[in-house]
Amino acid sequence: MKKTLLLALTLLLFAGSCTRHKIIPDGELAQIFHDAFLTNAYLNSERVSTDSLRLYEPIFARYGYTTEDVYYTIGNFSKRKSARLGDVVERAIDMLEEEGKRYSREVAILDTIDHVAQRTFTRTVMSDSLIRVGTLRDTSLLNFTFDVEPGEYALSLDYEIDSLDRNDRGIKGSMWLERTDGSRANIYTTTLRRHRSEHLSRRFTVDTTHRRLHISLLNFNDRPQRPSVTVSDLEVEYIPPKEAAVEQLYEKQLSIRIFADEFFRAAARPADSLQ
Repeated sequence: MKKTLLLALTLLLFAGSCTRHKIIPDGELAQIFHDAFLTNAYLNSERVSTDSLRLYEPIFARYGYTTEDVYYTIGNFSKRKSARLGDVVERAIDMLEEEGKRYSREVAILDTIDHVAQRTFTRTVMSDSLIRVGTLRDTSLLNFTFDVEPGEYALSLDYEIDSLDRNDRGIKGSMWLERTDGSRANIYTTTLRRHRSEHLSRRFTVDTTHRRLHISLLNFNDRPQRPSVTVSDLEVEYIPPKEAAVEQLYEKQLSIRIFADEFFRAAARPADSLQ
């Protein structure tokens, strides 16, 4: 495996380059090699035909790079006196071998492709860096409802109830899934702590019996008084089921190999043909 991978990557040293492309740090490049190689190995084990370069794009994009960035970075190794592409390849191989110590080869490949697929298709449903609630009317800013699909929804936020808050009897946050018949499921309620910054996170597993996720972060125990609450780094992420994510990966990347023949042929073309 080591010789084949090194030989294949060496071909890219002759790739065309463009100064506008990014140089990928060695550590991230090794991780890209690792993810792409295992994804390719998994697809090969399933005997999926390969005929498209677009297979790699979601993996590269996950780390914030393009196919051209990978061409350029690998080609740039010939200009770096103190760096060797082989060292990066060795690092990727070390990752694979370390996984092999914990799992059988087949299990390691399956586990890794599942996580690559899930990371690729995880998306942010909503986010807000800062919400301040200083009046009762503002509490509507912290009530959210989302239509949902099977998978997982992860809520994460930081909050602080400061000394200006007049609700001495406490404030609660609640969230739940609404079933298709209108009933509630997976109800979660928590008392929000006062006078210090706190982190709140929660995950909800959704199936076909659910239709909405409700998040109500400010609920008052008694007659509501003027609140003073700050919420920061609010984020709700959707994580698809592994099976669905892998299927999407197949549809989006029907020829991933680290690296497929088409990838090398494209890399060998003059730089202006890659624009």
